[in-house]
Amino acid sequence: MYVKNFEEISKEEVGIAGGKGANLGELTQAGIPVPPGFVITSETYRKFMTETGIFDKVMDLLKPVDVNNNKELQYVAKKIKLLITSTEIPRDIQTVIIEAYNALGEKTGVEETDVAVRSSATAEDLPEASFAGQQDTFLHIQGVKQLLKYVRMCWASLFEARAIFYREENNFEHSKVYIAVAIQEMVPSEKAGVMFTVNPSTGENVALIEGSWGLGEAVVSGTVTPDTYYVDKKTNGILSVSVADKKKMFVRKPNGSTFEDNVPDDMRNKRVLSDEELIELNEMGKRIQAHYQVPQDTEWAFYKDKLFLLQSRPITTLGNESKSEDSDVVGDREVLIKGLGASPGLGSGEVKIITKIQELDKVKEGDILVTTMTTPDMVPAMKRADGIVTDEGGITSHAAIISRELGISCVVGTGEATSTLKENDIVTVDGKKGFVYEGEVKAPTGSQDATQTVVQSVSAPILTVTDVKVNVSMAEAAAKAAATDADGVGLLRTEHMILATGVHPKKFILEGRENELVDTLVENILKVVDVFYPKTVWYRTLDAPTDEFQTLEGGENEPHEHNPMLGWRGIRRELDEPEILAAEFKAIKKLHDKGYTNVGVMVPLVQHPSELKKAKDIAESVGLRPHVDVEFGIMVETPGAALIIEEFIDVGLDFISFGTNDLTQYTLAVDRNNELVSKHYTEEHPAILKLIKYVIEKCNEAGVTTSVCGQAGSIPKIVEKLVEFGISSVSSNTDAVADVRRTVAKAEQKLLLNYVRNTSKRD
Repeated sequence: MYVKNFEEISKEEVGIAGGKGANLGELTQAGIPVPPGFVITSETYRKFMTETGIFDKVMDLLKPVDVNNNKELQYVAKKIKLLITSTEIPRDIQTVIIEAYNALGEKTGVEETDVAVRSSATAEDLPEASFAGQQDTFLHIQGVKQLLKYVRMCWASLFEARAIFYREENNFEHSKVYIAVAIQEMVPSEKAGVMFTVNPSTGENVALIEGSWGLGEAVVSGTVTPDTYYVDKKTNGILSVSVADKKKMFVRKPNGSTFEDNVPDDMRNKRVLSDEELIELNEMGKRIQAHYQVPQDTEWAFYKDKLFLLQSRPITTLGNESKSEDSDVVGDREVLIKGLGASPGLGSGEVKIITKIQELDKVKEGDILVTTMTTPDMVPAMKRADGIVTDEGGITSHAAIISRELGISCVVGTGEATSTLKENDIVTVDGKKGFVYEGEVKAPTGSQDATQTVVQSVSAPILTVTDVKVNVSMAEAAAKAAATDADGVGLLRTEHMILATGVHPKKFILEGRENELVDTLVENILKVVDVFYPKTVWYRTLDAPTDEFQTLEGGENEPHEHNPMLGWRGIRRELDEPEILAAEFKAIKKLHDKGYTNVGVMVPLVQHPSELKKAKDIAESVGLRPHVDVEFGIMVETPGAALIIEEFIDVGLDFISFGTNDLTQYTLAVDRNNELVSKHYTEEHPAILKLIKYVIEKCNEAGVTTSVCGQAGSIPKIVEKLVEFGISSVSSNTDAVADVRRTVAKAEQKLLLNYVRNTSKRD
């Protein structure tokens, strides 16, 4: 059977529906308020893999992989996932899934029901209770096309690097692993969180409830430090209320996607759950525990004052004593930072601050892993650590759950561990009290005076409000660019991708080889968007002057222009040859369909809003929806574009980026390639700065993101001015990212200092 409704599933059917699906069915049959849905069974996944012929290919890719080599593991995982997500689901399976989705619409009264697409692993082959979050869940999915896409992405997530690692480490055969997918009506929750029906650390018979604003993803992932409540199981008495500073929330965009937003200032420190809601949750928890006859770990949501249960599973960490008895030998050591004790015990070692997944290999046996929040991909490194410390998260966050299961000490919700603790310093994590101490504390096998090692530490990373991005000209340079820890790619040039083929793009089209051109673009763009994911990459459509095309095969008919820089290039050429622009948009669409939603499209050399509108029409014609599938923006490189920026905004813009090289030459009438007049070329000319300031002000008023990707983005004096004008980001060459970040930080501090001084004078 391809699909089964929740009403048809019981907790015994884990092999068919996976752990999550089986429990959703069990809760539904028990009369618990669960949003309706159905399960695409594990047998459906098996048929997809075998009938399409990709099962053997996946197994062949897995045979030689060394799971302890993080780079090799990540590479193989990405290759397998792309293979699965790019393979079409057989028609008979599609039909049954679509029929079940339409039937769900009849239940909900909405034709294209907004659903969550949730992975549900089969417990006999992959006991997901052992490690939280191995497979993916996708929220706010609407329509048949999107549903089928994200079902494949759920299937593909069975081969996330973290899942491959876990199976290898625990001797599970990859060939015997199956996965079901739960499709469930989406609850656009106003508040959500997690409830343990007993204290997961101590086993004490009290309900532990954590909650925050918006969707529960913020609590489960550890993105936010939630409110924490303890409720007496017998009397419903509120034993403890801890209100956190909740900075982030996950909410639904008008287009249906989910994004991380800032919590409004008046709600950040406001209590999420009332006493009445806590009692309602506690009563529901007691009812669910009584049904299962074992303590439960549940997820809940409130929408329009109605309580919904979204998941329930046994608590897997009870009985893990960890090293809590060691917590009393600390003495009077200096407390470096405080947070929430999430997993009891003491852990000592060298601090390793992790800001991105590529850094996991630096965590060695016995180190202390310090990060903003942990993700499932970090599990291999977490297993090597002697303690975990996070900036964000609560007692039910990923970091807390995994630490308890691994039996290592953990402190979460410190707020600033990544900036306060120093790389390579020796510290001790007290997971019972929620403290991180200076130096090493040994277990009480001798003297209680721990040995303290002083190690020279490195500076904490520089944080800026203004994003610092990087320009990428060649896909091969993406890894080096990503190593700068830039906040994304402010300019991905197309020209090298085309020129490297040696063939004129028009020749591909004329010879009926458009697919080859599209695939070449996909292959190259993928190298960049993948290594930077989920950070945004702004792809600039083709902008090669005619003299660069003349050397290509098929370029013999290129016109000879007196000044190619002022000639047939950028959007003006692509609108004359729209088939080339259409091929570029098809490449972006292919990437988007594979799940790479971190691409933005940037149109070069515009000088009239009609050009932007025509470009959008071409994108729409190939199924790529501007502002929905991709962010859509323009390069501001001409005075014409700068002076009528409001008209471009009216047509619709997500972002703009200043191409200061061209903007300077066009404003000053100076050919930047002419050595005779190069002395007159300067981005610091007051006319350039005036145009830039005007555009930034108008864009900020309209909520349009602004950036710069020309040479000016690497000039300290101009960067300071851009920050002062209120620019959103600065993009520079790879070798300048670190210097630009320091310049931006200094400029921001200067602005803040001036503001404080001026405020003091007024007072």
